[in-house]
Amino acid sequence: MIALAIKNMVCDRCIRVVRDELTALGLEIHSIELGKAIIDETVSRPDMNKVRKVLDQNGFELLEDQKAQLVDRIKTHVLDLIQHDKLEYLQEKISGSIAREVGRNYQYLSALFSETVGITIEKYIILQKIERIKELLAYNELTISEIAHRLGYSSVQHLSNQFKTITGLSPSHFKRLGNIRRNPLDQVS
Repeated sequence: MIALAIKNMVCDRCIRVVRDELTALGLEIHSIELGKAIIDETVSRPDMNKVRKVLDQNGFELLEDQKAQLVDRIKTHVLDLIQHDKLEYLQEKISGSIAREVGRNYQYLSALFSETVGITIEKYIILQKIERIKELLAYNELTISEIAHRLGYSSVQHLSNQFKTITGLSPSHFKRLGNIRRNPLDQVS
């Protein structure tokens, strides 16, 4: 079995696209999840070039560098926590969850992430939360208080302050504008 680390897989639709494309190349997939596909056969060099090409054509990237894989695993875990509303149920700090998920010391991961991405993990988490807040505001199904709870904020004020710092608008003003400007999740940094 070969594990393929794949950058920019940010949602269930991405998993479907990668599964379909790898299957179309004749690869037998053992399992697939955000950021990773495990195939059941040895892939020769020419086949890996085809894999790289088809992933690239769909906005993904095959990660072969160990440090890039670690950074991508951090991003994937953060996205999973935020986009699947797992923060309100998290029984530990996000830093502990990241370290456990990636299997490395958080201080090492934090330094690696900052060096590679150019921002801290904490800033990345905040930016991803802001995008999720924008999405939830656009749906207009939850109150700001419910959104704050869902995303693990200690208070509505904390959410509002962070949102205004990043967007320049309060959440309620942003919602009233109706023109919800969101950024693609794989481009937030």
